[in-house]
Amino acid sequence: MCGRYYVDDETAREIEKVIRQVDEKLRQDSMISRGNGSGIAVRENSGITLQVRDIHPSETATVLAASNQKLCCTWQRWGFPMQQGSAKQLIFNARSESALEKKMFRESVEHRRIVIPATWFYEWNANKEKNIFFRKTQSVLFMAGFYSRYQDEDRFVILTTAANQSMQPVHDRMPLILEQDEIMPWIFEREKTEGILHKVPCLLERRTEFEQMSLF
Repeated sequence: MCGRYYVDDETAREIEKVIRQVDEKLRQDSMISRGNGSGIAVRENSGITLQVRDIHPSETATVLAASNQKLCCTWQRWGFPMQQGSAKQLIFNARSESALEKKMFRESVEHRRIVIPATWFYEWNANKEKNIFFRKTQSVLFMAGFYSRYQDEDRFVILTTAANQSMQPVHDRMPLILEQDEIMPWIFEREKTEGILHKVPCLLERRTEFEQMSLF
């Protein structure tokens, strides 16, 4: 699962690089298709501001999403609100293996896919020791997700998959981590969705903080 993650200033700088690279790819695609009048719109790049902090479910965070065939950086709230009888729940993770089969997720996964950037994420083991997972070779993790509209705001969910070898000592689930070259296919190419949903994430580095605390 993924119930808390962290972003910092370096994450914002890396997101700007990614958006510039995607913009250039979209611009090249638009030049190729311009002859038949089906050019792709390209965004005007602007500075990205992130709040350096831990992100918890129910809070707002920055995500990468498509808007009119452009890649944009936008704020969304983490978690789908659900009512179970008299009790309120917040759905903040979804299993990648079954997301397309779930009525409440299917349309969003098919049409509203996003990427959630993070510096690292946290997970707690059976002894409630906090573990930090990150990539040694790059400063940003790109987590796959999707969103839907609730009342007057967009809300997102992070997809999880079976834990790989680096995660198994702590938990049996982990976020669906994307490589940078999978960002465009995940967000823009519906035909690539199912294959990405069943991918095995890269191995991660782990650092343990012996902080005795619960997840919430």
